[in-house]
Amino acid sequence: MRQISRKVVQHIYAVEQAEGVGARVRRALGNAQLRNFSPFLMLDHFKVGEGAGFADHPHRGQTTVTYMFDGYMEHEDFAGHRGTIGPGDIQWMMVGRGIMHAEMPIHRDKEGKPLPTPIGMQLWIDLPAASKKMDPSYQEFSGKDLPVQTPRASEPKETEGEGWEVKVISGKSHGVESPVRLPENGGCYYMDIKLQPGGWIFQDIPHTWNAFVYVAEGKAKIGDSNEVHDQYHTLILSNPGLKTDSAEEAKQVLSNNDGVRISNPTDKPLRAILIAGEPLDHPVVQYGPFVMCSKKEIFEAIDDFQMARNGFERASNWQSEIGKRLRH
Repeated sequence: MRQISRKVVQHIYAVEQAEGVGARVRRALGNAQLRNFSPFLMLDHFKVGEGAGFADHPHRGQTTVTYMFDGYMEHEDFAGHRGTIGPGDIQWMMVGRGIMHAEMPIHRDKEGKPLPTPIGMQLWIDLPAASKKMDPSYQEFSGKDLPVQTPRASEPKETEGEGWEVKVISGKSHGVESPVRLPENGGCYYMDIKLQPGGWIFQDIPHTWNAFVYVAEGKAKIGDSNEVHDQYHTLILSNPGLKTDSAEEAKQVLSNNDGVRISNPTDKPLRAILIAGEPLDHPVVQYGPFVMCSKKEIFEAIDDFQMARNGFERASNWQSEIGKRLRH
């Protein structure tokens, strides 16, 4: 089957801004230029300096995925879960009907020696309506537990590409699959792709899924276009399963491989984050960390949090231990 690459239909520069207490983020998705891209709500490329962090705050109705590039972040919630994730690690938290937690950087080890500044990505994914009512759950994996693939010698170079390495955070790529479990109707591919100078990769994407690429480091080309996309740009990809693309293109994709070709046209390394997901067929109403399907449900979420009920019972007067670093 022939590989048909999706195209870039919109590119957005992720401007650095303040977030939380003293943190800096580049909002790659969920900004004024593109508010919602179902099922995705937000993607932040964060950097958390000393004296900064994300103090105690609630969530309802979405999944938050924290993926570390460098440094260490500690988390704690009102259910007693507490842990640390470091370089290459992920925390996949389905918040369901309610969670309250804090996320704080670790800048020094037990001996007081400096550690690297925490840098990473946080993705918010909308949940299918039924999953918004479930109890919260965590999946945490160290970097060594997530599969990494490189070009397979058993496959022809014309389709396998060259000079690439892909870490599969969720979904599957080139014969390997992530251990992350996903809710029904909540499919998601999340890939950390590194390309050597001149390297290229074709990554399959399930037909009809929305997809985008974030250029974390270096410069990238997408598909057959000669346009070069710079660092910190979010590249929204065409979706041949939608009516916005021609019937002929959709026909071609159905009879070939649907996906995206990413290439590195420079003499420096490229790091690209590829994310694709199954669109959800419901309205999205968001009020800060609450994401529901109607205004009525948002008002209920606010009331439940304030009254400590329907999933927020443990939020009453709860304060995290790690949040004391900001409170004092």
